[in-house]
Amino acid sequence: MRQTATRLADGRDLIYFDDATTAPRTAVDHRDLPVAAVRSHLRCDPLTGEWVTFAAHRMDRTFLPAADDCPLCPTRPGHATEIPDSDYDVVVFENRFAALGSRDTDTTPVDDERLWPRRPAGGRCEVVAFTADHDARYADLPHERARTVVDALAARTAALSRSPGVQQVFCFENRGIEIGVTLQHPHGQIYAYPFVPPRTRTLIDRSRDHRTRTGRSLQRDVLDAETRAGTRIVWSGRYWSAYVPAAARWPVEVHLAPHRDVPDLAALGDDERDELVDAQRDLLTRLDRYFDPAADPSPVPYIAAWHQAPVGEGREFGRLFWQLFSLRRAPGKLKYLAGSESAMGAWIGDTVPERIAGRLREVARDGL
Repeated sequence: MRQTATRLADGRDLIYFDDATTAPRTAVDHRDLPVAAVRSHLRCDPLTGEWVTFAAHRMDRTFLPAADDCPLCPTRPGHATEIPDSDYDVVVFENRFAALGSRDTDTTPVDDERLWPRRPAGGRCEVVAFTADHDARYADLPHERARTVVDALAARTAALSRSPGVQQVFCFENRGIEIGVTLQHPHGQIYAYPFVPPRTRTLIDRSRDHRTRTGRSLQRDVLDAETRAGTRIVWSGRYWSAYVPAAARWPVEVHLAPHRDVPDLAALGDDERDELVDAQRDLLTRLDRYFDPAADPSPVPYIAAWHQAPVGEGREFGRLFWQLFSLRRAPGKLKYLAGSESAMGAWIGDTVPERIAGRLREVARDGL
């Protein structure tokens, strides 16, 4: 894989990740853009201790443009996009409508009340364009291209983890307008948080407590227990296993975990990355077969999220895994996070994990 770094017209970074031998990347962004500026800040909720990001400028971000106006397609005559070259393999660039990355230095509490701390929303938000093909799906990418995506995520995880103030690097893909996608082109995102998000903090706290009580790794014990039970195992290879967690929250949910204790994508070896690519594409294909396509032929909406160890405090309690889930509960029907889930955080499952695992095994791709 070859990396070529450049800058867009407004000063944002862009990096080409090429999985094949290509001519040198020399395209220039000739658009007339104002200098990029992120206007966001963080406020701490005193009732939970959680930091909330406020980024009002994102209200004006691009929303579901026609394919001919897609900003993630390559630049062509008469249509300059976020990607200056006429073709590409994988591209990572700073999000034009980033929630994080503000250079504001104001730390004055809201209304000058100490009860409501405020601080700059540092960190960084990046977009990862998986392919130049607007109509592609990650599941259908050739092995080499999907491997380049994984390598790009690993490279950015390593680089962002070294950035001052970054405490958590989160890589993810949203697919489907039901999820809230604003661009249909196949892509993912990377958030480099200046704080440890609530989900990670809870996981680290639980893992620390488990280590104190047992001397063992919580996530390692979960993987071993799922393997022993076998009832929710969906797929297993030499380096990775996929299972539906015993307390799965979503109508369809599966976790893909490495057999080796690794903190993040950057720590994976070549063989682990190769098998990972095959496992991801297999699981995504199963997801699209999960519901009856005759009843609802639209692509299954999903979130694919990489849970990685935080950068600083608590890193020794983190362990890499990939969470794939959908809020579709039946053809044409979605699971809404209503009163119990949204207000109280008390989840109610629409099915049982064993049934989810059984269906995912049924729809396995031929030959895998």
